[in-house]
Amino acid sequence: MTVPILAARDIHKSYGRGATRFDALKGVSLDIHQGESIAIVGKSGSGKSTLMHLLALLDNPSSGAVELSGRDASALSGKVVNQTRNETFGFVFQQFFLTPNTSVLDNVTLPLQIAGIGGAERKRRGMAALEQLELADKAKNKATDLSGGQKQRVVIARALVNNPSVIFADEPTGNLDSATGKVVEDILFSLQKDNGITLIIVTHDEDLAARCDRRVYIRDGLIVDSLHAVPATPASATSTGEVRA
Repeated sequence: MTVPILAARDIHKSYGRGATRFDALKGVSLDIHQGESIAIVGKSGSGKSTLMHLLALLDNPSSGAVELSGRDASALSGKVVNQTRNETFGFVFQQFFLTPNTSVLDNVTLPLQIAGIGGAERKRRGMAALEQLELADKAKNKATDLSGGQKQRVVIARALVNNPSVIFADEPTGNLDSATGKVVEDILFSLQKDNGITLIIVTHDEDLAARCDRRVYIRDGLIVDSLHAVPATPASATSTGEVRA
């Protein structure tokens, strides 16, 4: 059995104390393997975004452990955690978080700048990422000059520029119309399949979730169901095209 690239081991997360305490996660365990696409599905307040933040090492659990390739993340130094977030992970959020009056290329290459990569190499890798997203002609434009769909493609290019193993996407099409959202979805799933990237999507959109290899449903801080997609072949097809874990 291969070691999961990311794993949650009975993680709890609470905010506040006493009467104001809120238990966002109440004991979640989950294995995520290299190259799979997984949707974490739930309503607002279910704990899905909290789980993503913990898996992405953006926050620490109150108890339990997050493991990165079998290693407890709490044992990693702050420097290694920051390096992992910058080089191993890519992030695509509903909010674009682009610097508005900075060029598209500079927005894309920000992770490389943080990593101390030289200017010429930053430009080469940034342009390669923009080419991949068919945005090379927008490299000199300011982010404010782009449409919503173009901005999200810039965000994906920025997520890709360090050749990450894992991309976290939190409601990646939430601010887009349905047609543009479908284009962005197609890009993410193509990258996952072509590059072997692990794609972790947090969403309440059932149609988007259904495109993933696996859906994990979370409610009131607990995983309540898990569905695996199965190929629609005579040997394995079911009436729903799904199997429950």
